[in-house]
Amino acid sequence: MLDRFTSMRVFTQAAALGSLSAAGRALNMSPAMATKHMDALEARLGGKLMHRTTRRLTLTDVGSDYLDTCRRILQTLDEADSEVAAQGVEAVGRLRMNVPLSFGARFVAPLLPAFSQRYPRVEVELGLSDAQHDLIEEGWDLAIRIGHLADSSLRARRLGDCPMRVCAAPAYLQRHGTPRSITELSAHNCLSYTLSPSQRTGTWSFGREGDIRVPVQGNLQASNGDALLAAAIGGQGVIYQPDFIVSQALARGELVALQLDQPRFDLGGLYVLFPPDRRPPAKVRAMIDYLVEAFAGWMPS
Repeated sequence: MLDRFTSMRVFTQAAALGSLSAAGRALNMSPAMATKHMDALEARLGGKLMHRTTRRLTLTDVGSDYLDTCRRILQTLDEADSEVAAQGVEAVGRLRMNVPLSFGARFVAPLLPAFSQRYPRVEVELGLSDAQHDLIEEGWDLAIRIGHLADSSLRARRLGDCPMRVCAAPAYLQRHGTPRSITELSAHNCLSYTLSPSQRTGTWSFGREGDIRVPVQGNLQASNGDALLAAAIGGQGVIYQPDFIVSQALARGELVALQLDQPRFDLGGLYVLFPPDRRPPAKVRAMIDYLVEAFAGWMPS
């Protein structure tokens, strides 16, 4: 079956140039092939679009109406092709980026004004959520993820490290004592993060490989690190959270980092993930390069 859009181009060219032969030459095809496209188009529509003689072509009433429609459709198609082609070389269009809530609000949102100045034709949609999202199914252009990456078809660029801290407020430690070993945590009010695979099951992981598990319990669980931070600063209990969540509270003396007898199980790293396109659009490449630049030597503060 002949391509319908090519047949429409033959028709519009023939109407403009006055012959199928001229239309064929304009489209780099033989007169015979141009005639086949015209015949196929009229057969598909079930009516004559033009009267053809050896000397000239004249549009039928149906053909005149259809010509306007073809021109609009082909113009829209050409504009769409041009827009996509432009996005391959120039950073333009909407960029949908999904990032963890607390991290995104603290460290990504402040970077966007400078990004917008550098790439004024990119419109950023920033999705803030601690839940895991399917980039491809939900149409995200890229995402920032914190932790040990699961195997997937997504491509990744590492942005930095993400160490963990076990912390509590001075007031809490004065009332309940300061744990020195990980086994002592079982006797404390431990506030857990429900989106962590281990913490939501009532255990905290320690050791370089995370293979030392300590059962804990507490009177608060939350799906957001800032909520746990606020509770810990208020003296409610002990938290085990990324450095970027607690670093400012530690610097202000609102929290104290506990020195325990086993290494913390760090989250692994900070990554930007994106679909496995052979050549991502320019807007995606621009944001990835910008994030890599912005987080070079990153230390949360």
